[in-house]
Amino acid sequence: MTTRVFVDGQEGTTGLRIHEYLAMRGDIEMMKIDADKRKDAAERARLLNAADVAFLCLPDAASREAAAMVTNPRTCLIDASTAHRTAPGWTFGLPELAPDQRELIRQSKRISNPGCHSTAFIMLLRPLIDAGLVPAETPVSATSITGYSGGGKKMIEQYEAGGDRTLDAPRPYGLGLQHKHLPEMRAHTGLQTPPVFMPIVGPFYKGLAVSVPLHLSELPGMVTGAQLHDALSARYSHERFVRVMSLSDPATLETGFFDVQACNDTNRVDIFVFAHERQAILIARLDNLGKGASGAAVQAMNVHLGKDEGLGL
Repeated sequence: MTTRVFVDGQEGTTGLRIHEYLAMRGDIEMMKIDADKRKDAAERARLLNAADVAFLCLPDAASREAAAMVTNPRTCLIDASTAHRTAPGWTFGLPELAPDQRELIRQSKRISNPGCHSTAFIMLLRPLIDAGLVPAETPVSATSITGYSGGGKKMIEQYEAGGDRTLDAPRPYGLGLQHKHLPEMRAHTGLQTPPVFMPIVGPFYKGLAVSVPLHLSELPGMVTGAQLHDALSARYSHERFVRVMSLSDPATLETGFFDVQACNDTNRVDIFVFAHERQAILIARLDNLGKGASGAAVQAMNVHLGKDEGLGL
């Protein structure tokens, strides 16, 4: 039996990539809206309610509007926007979040797709907070560097047009300290306060790395880098899409530079702990269009449908 899938927002970066993932799958029937009806509310509602799974690849307000159109109790919504990531009644679509998260995703008809920055941050911090190595009240900061594709079509066009020298260097943003991923970064790690978070967009298409510095002396119980590494290794030991790299990864230290793009074109997250006796830096890298967006959405759909989690990925 095929699964009927509709992507509302099929022309955006995330929607197009979901189509790419699903195009060759014989178990999926893709439902498409005619170009001249993309803003026709009645036609969108018809397709949303006819689908077994509908992906919402829309701005926040439009995603809320689309979700309100769905009256068919059998339609599963997977929302790629920020609109529902901490909303009651919605399940966070990160299977690796906790031991029971896959079962919650299987049972839910409302799944919120995690953000790219927050996926990496949460996967670094949640196991350490659960293990009691990083107390929930710890003040945390984070930096993320990402490719410009994370900014969507408008930013991609801006970078690829060329001629603007300001785009040649990395550009920090979110300096108002109100980045839209902050609520989910706090809620799904268990931190009592959001991190001080600075994202940076770089002059490359895709790839993302979030880094979190820690002063080990400020953690209770004389926590070591090895303990942090062991906790992350234990948590993700059976996760097919997560690699916990060697402590103070020798291959990275040998070159002296971190490769932000090494997970591109995969659905993988690589996790690193670099540490000495007083300090540690945690880093998680992923493809911001893969595990950071469309790949994560397809993975959540596979989990929900009870299929091989890596099907199409």
